[in-house]
Amino acid sequence: MTSLEGLDVRIGLEVHCQLTSLKTKLFCRCPADYRGKPPNTHVCPICLGLPGTLPTVNRRAVEAALKVALALNCKLPSRVVFYRKNYFYPDLPKNFQISQYDYPVGVDGEVYLEVEGEARRVRVRRVHLEEDPGRLVYKGGITESPFTLVDYNRAGVALIEVVTEPDLRAPREARLFLQKLRSILEHLAVFDGSLEGAMRCDANISVAGGARIEVKNISSFKEVERALSFELMRQRNLLKIGRRVERETRCWDEVRKVTVSLRVKEEEEDYRYFPEPNLVPIDLTAELIDAVKREIPELPDARKARLVKQYGIGEDEAAVLVTSKALADLFEEASARCRDPDLLAKLVVHGLLGALNYHGLDLRESKITPAHVAELASMVEGGVVTEKTAKYLLRELVVTGEAPSQVVATRGLERVADRAVLEEAVERVVDEEREDVKAALKDERVIHHLVGHVLKLTKMKADPKLVYEALKARLEALKAEGLEGAGG
Repeated sequence: MTSLEGLDVRIGLEVHCQLTSLKTKLFCRCPADYRGKPPNTHVCPICLGLPGTLPTVNRRAVEAALKVALALNCKLPSRVVFYRKNYFYPDLPKNFQISQYDYPVGVDGEVYLEVEGEARRVRVRRVHLEEDPGRLVYKGGITESPFTLVDYNRAGVALIEVVTEPDLRAPREARLFLQKLRSILEHLAVFDGSLEGAMRCDANISVAGGARIEVKNISSFKEVERALSFELMRQRNLLKIGRRVERETRCWDEVRKVTVSLRVKEEEEDYRYFPEPNLVPIDLTAELIDAVKREIPELPDARKARLVKQYGIGEDEAAVLVTSKALADLFEEASARCRDPDLLAKLVVHGLLGALNYHGLDLRESKITPAHVAELASMVEGGVVTEKTAKYLLRELVVTGEAPSQVVATRGLERVADRAVLEEAVERVVDEEREDVKAALKDERVIHHLVGHVLKLTKMKADPKLVYEALKARLEALKAEGLEGAGG
């Protein structure tokens, strides 16, 4: 093969999601809320795996896992069985993990993604319930740290693992899948994706001609895309120079932004699975399944369709809104206070998300409220401020939580629509930006450059539509005067 462009890329994910809605761990009564607590304080003989202790299954964890399996369109077995997964790592004090193997909560599910305007089916191999290991803490990067610290507060927290088939074809698709999965879990109210470490991912990636590589220790959507992009480039480069891609487990080093080799990849038989003798099988009765089904709320795909129909917003905006339950909730609450839901949706999708990204904030970390967003949309609709001013204001409001009307009044940010003021600004720009004027006389598309100059001159307060109209009229006048070559 002379070129490696277009090589068949296969990506499968193993996604570990904490059931953060639970108050206690999976097999004991220890609090599941370990974040911010002193190390090794939320532990007991059971989650530390001391001899003679007996685990007891958290019933609510089983019900939450069933919700996830049903939401991912999985087939449910008649019973689930817990297994011991044996391996030695310092974050598992028992030297085995209680997980599921032959009889998981769900199998053969599916999720559909929108990829370049087409529905892409991603098969879900299995959904199973297991306990979270403890947390390893390194000083700096994993390869540079002189020691490893272990905090067992997380050991025993209830996890669901969602394993996909290798149906993803690009790192970006892996990111889209994780966003869709997070939204589904948040709508089910079993998971809070804003919590650090609540969703973690191991990714398997291979290209034609190479072995499958597992990449571990990926903690966010952005890092998944970065880790897979790096690993894809690494494997392609090896194949280009005629070297083999050997099967192994690698770790994503977020500090150096590279994958590093950890060990030869284990096979399933290496884990020596066998049924957990201290836990009896759980029968999934029709009554239990029906009760769980009744608790499943509206999920993202159905919500997207309803938003389009109920509020008359665009499908693209609706698709973005339902990627986060909190975002869709904010939109729906704000829409009750706003007469133009379509304008509101565009402001949220194209303005609010950009403001949050600018500050590196999650929506729930910000100080913005539905009332703020609704008020700002109404001010745009009423011509009090321009859309550009509204988007600029959002960067401030997500941090301060001030009322939009108060900020606009205090800072004098009202929309400039006075024809005389606009024409004066246009005249000044035409006089100062002679090169752009000459270009705009020959190519009308360059007018947008001049619009930008006027907006900058008016501190973004001028109405862009009125500015465009005034500029177009001024340029037409110049053409009529025969000044296409003005400034020559």
